[in-house]
Amino acid sequence: MRGGGRAVKATILTLNVTVMLTGVATSATGSDRPSSALAAVHAASDLGLLAPAPSKIMIARRGLRRPGRSRKVIGIGLAVTVLTAVASGLLHAVGGFRDYAGLLPMQIHVGAALVAVALVIAHVRSHRRRMRVRGTDVGRRTALRGAGLVAGAAAMWLVAPGRERRVTGSHEVGSDDPVAMPITQWLLDPVPRIEPATWLLRATPGPTVLDLAALAALPQRSVRAVLDCTGGWWAEQEWRGVPLSALVEVSPGGSVEVVSATGYRRRLPARDLDGLLLATSAGGRPLSAGHGAPARLVAPGRRGFWWVKWVVAIDTVDAPWWRQTPFPVQ
Repeated sequence: MRGGGRAVKATILTLNVTVMLTGVATSATGSDRPSSALAAVHAASDLGLLAPAPSKIMIARRGLRRPGRSRKVIGIGLAVTVLTAVASGLLHAVGGFRDYAGLLPMQIHVGAALVAVALVIAHVRSHRRRMRVRGTDVGRRTALRGAGLVAGAAAMWLVAPGRERRVTGSHEVGSDDPVAMPITQWLLDPVPRIEPATWLLRATPGPTVLDLAALAALPQRSVRAVLDCTGGWWAEQEWRGVPLSALVEVSPGGSVEVVSATGYRRRLPARDLDGLLLATSAGGRPLSAGHGAPARLVAPGRRGFWWVKWVVAIDTVDAPWWRQTPFPVQ
């Protein structure tokens, strides 16, 4: 392969890795206000994958004439998944929060990206000799080409169409109207139907067991907070319920783990305890089943996958909160 071809492949690989790392980083922190610079790099790198497409097509055409079916399948599959990820991201930005054939653009975007990760690894392994950059490949022309691609990616991001969104990329849907909020949950979790009369909350150490009447008798607090879902929407509501600090005590080095009826769970640091709320209503209305009734966690400043729904247990844990997977695996 000529130096120019290796440089193009190295550039595309760098952009792919940058997109993947920044995409994970913007959500893995858990913050609903990630670094705007990080989000900008992610978006620009994503669009930037289109810039070297003409050069890559010429390289791919030569590659298709070579023997090796598995390499061709991997290469074509990678091209399709990358284009799908870019296109679905643009569709989300332009079309707003809506589903297409039952799938959200962000679900397609993330799903395609996950498949692309595996294909990138397979592609690099099958082309590791051809992708090796030599000393003769690095020069003024290569540097100018790389600078041009970076500038092109930034320009594409600046002029790309899209509706007004938060820095997370989420669209506003249903603020001050809980009925209008979308009903989404993590991966394949179903919406459980829990009878309020039989619902019980276990809080440890103790354990203390509370029903809805006992929970309602505790001091209540209202919190105005934004729920920003990784599905691509956000809504600001007035949430009302019981502060977690009234239910459990956590040592300074420990954490609090909130458990759902589905088995889903998230662990939060002791320093957040005063700001966390076990909510039973939103916008002056009792929570609906889809939004976590009888009680859900409200975690201001964190992305939606931290807001555990259908809470049945609150446990104190001696281990630090970060000793868990960045994203739930349940």
